[in-house]
Amino acid sequence: MTDTLDDPQVYLPDLFATHAHHYPNKDAVICGETRRCWRDFVHNINRVANFLIKSGVRKGDRVALMMSNSVEMLECLFGIVRAGGCVVPLSGLLTSDQLKSLLHDSEATAAFVSADFEEKVTPLVAELPLISRWITHGFVRDGWAHMSKIYTEEEVTVPNIQHAITDRFNIIYSSGTTGLPKGIVQTHRARLHWAFSNAVEMGFASNSKALTTTPLYSNGTWLMMLPILFAGGTLHVMESFDPEAFLHVVEQEKITHTFMVPAQYYMVLACSHLKKADLRSLQTVLSAGSPLRRDTKLQIIEHISPNLYELYGFSEGFASMLKPHQHAEKFDTVGTPVLGFEVRILDDEGNELPPGTIGEIAGYGAGIMAEYNNRADLTAELIWQDGRGRSFIRSGDIGMLDEDGFLKIIDRKKDMIISGGFNVFPADVEAIVGQHPDVMDVAVIGVPHPKWGESCLALVIPAKDVEANPSEILTWSNNQLAKTQRLIGVELRDGFPRNALGKVIKKDLREPYWSKS
Repeated sequence: MTDTLDDPQVYLPDLFATHAHHYPNKDAVICGETRRCWRDFVHNINRVANFLIKSGVRKGDRVALMMSNSVEMLECLFGIVRAGGCVVPLSGLLTSDQLKSLLHDSEATAAFVSADFEEKVTPLVAELPLISRWITHGFVRDGWAHMSKIYTEEEVTVPNIQHAITDRFNIIYSSGTTGLPKGIVQTHRARLHWAFSNAVEMGFASNSKALTTTPLYSNGTWLMMLPILFAGGTLHVMESFDPEAFLHVVEQEKITHTFMVPAQYYMVLACSHLKKADLRSLQTVLSAGSPLRRDTKLQIIEHISPNLYELYGFSEGFASMLKPHQHAEKFDTVGTPVLGFEVRILDDEGNELPPGTIGEIAGYGAGIMAEYNNRADLTAELIWQDGRGRSFIRSGDIGMLDEDGFLKIIDRKKDMIISGGFNVFPADVEAIVGQHPDVMDVAVIGVPHPKWGESCLALVIPAKDVEANPSEILTWSNNQLAKTQRLIGVELRDGFPRNALGKVIKKDLREPYWSKS
């Protein structure tokens, strides 16, 4: 018995338990034909946690998650957290060698593997002695535990694990647009902040129904996954994205909140079923991952929903958001910092720049990462301290603040093209080329030029059912562009290399041209 109060703090698994207590039979998560009510969802989370603890997983241990979108993946994810572990979700786009490198880097001691990862993972087992426990989902392997047994044999009681706000919640590996992905370490504080700040900003409630369309291992997907579960609503998860299926789910399930990346919006806008779909239930339509072109934003507002939110952010920990009521005056910005964040614009020497001046974006807030895993050197490179000694994270993105504090994204610093001594921002050129009626999507890159050093080349995905003429697009675009921005050529493509959130990997697009120079 004590005569002093403890330091109360509610963590995400505790919130889920509260939802299960008050709304046990309400749908928590739906994926394909699998529906899980809040009671069963929480029970399975506890079963996973109890299994891990009995298997020797200790507080702070890293547990890898190599699973495709499913209800079970979410139960494993939060079961790891409930057990006091640190979740390491890994991408299905990685090669076996990349998976091995990241499993080594994360120092994972246990791993969940679904059937679609089996072929990549099985040959690695002998090379990963630190992983003492392997758990399968969707297949059986001798010596490995199986999810079905965990669900039938483990207790549903809450394990006696005490969390701390500074404990590691997850290691999310960046998309790897340059080299091997870096492990972004986020704490319980950061994840709680992302959950409640986005819940407030986008109006999540216990009666909300959210639809995620992107992989659950991706940090961007958590923009929708965390706040809906935080609020006690219902999360719908698409196993894989299809525009027609997306429209069907929204209409049938009366989805209130959804998240897509620009590439997915292009597909939905081009879908023949869009005109017939009833999308009136949508209260929040979120876009993130890469900037939306102005013409695309206008089409989304007209044909999908006027309730468009555009979020800019980086996984290391910052976000700003443009909300529907701000479209009229600030349409070409990405809004103001999300609740609890601040932003600064810096020059190359680290000096803070005034409004109206272009520089590097740096962000601060409770949602920023703790560090890059095992990379103190890279972590240090990102830090900029303000006059109060607060650590901001440098983004590598170029932007500016207007006189009202609204953020405008100019481009990626690394993607900037220097032609004849002039700085050319690909996004500005893409915005013009993208207005051509035959263009569905465009990526502008810098390619070698004997006189100017490099020049702009437009790679174009044509609009559906269009016989696009590169020469005509080139002439039309150059008539709209400034002299320093003009294209050296237009090439047609069927698609672009993209990361999990649909962001174009421009490094891969540039490489063939520069390797020949």
